[in-house]
Amino acid sequence: MKTVFLAVFILSAAVHLYASARKDTKWRNISKPLILLSLLGFYIAAAREPSAAIILALIFSWTGDVLLIPKGVKWFTAGGIAFMISHAFFIVGYCRDVVFSRIPGWMIVLLAVLFASTVAFVFSKLKPHLPKALFYPMFLYLLINGAMNCFAIFRCVSVPKAAAIVTAIGAALFFVSDTSLFFVRFNKKSRLKTHFLVMLTYSLGELLIVLGLI
Repeated sequence: MKTVFLAVFILSAAVHLYASARKDTKWRNISKPLILLSLLGFYIAAAREPSAAIILALIFSWTGDVLLIPKGVKWFTAGGIAFMISHAFFIVGYCRDVVFSRIPGWMIVLLAVLFASTVAFVFSKLKPHLPKALFYPMFLYLLINGAMNCFAIFRCVSVPKAAAIVTAIGAALFFVSDTSLFFVRFNKKSRLKTHFLVMLTYSLGELLIVLGLI
């Protein structure tokens, strides 16, 4: 069954990426909900002991996908809240494998500074293009995504295996996806004109997170 779910994931992601490149809204909207739904099925079927936290993380990611389909600030905000909850559940899922006594203090400080500085830089470029009401909520959201990345890296230190590295790479791609989305949605002068990069990094990122957790 896991092979079927993975095949549906690959097919729906491919259709969505093709539609994104061509700015085909109809097929983007049809294919988008299938991406995370099939990935959730793949995770449940493939994992020996599926984590409730990871299942909830994927469910809220799927909810965010669906909520971002309609246009409008309210829908965008609702989708962002769903993804924020998703990141929180990913952190809970990662913590199952994190041995905090193995995480050096300097690494915690360095990662916090790195992601905070990156988020600040991103929003220094976005600020002229964002509605004032969204600036701080979006800033907080990307910080939480950064925190999710930090815990993925902490898992690498605690469990220095290829699987942990794969999940950390997936988390980093998720961060790139969210950053790209902000520029596509709000900066009309951005070089990013379609959702192709957003969804490529997002779909691959979520897949790698799941593979590393399996």
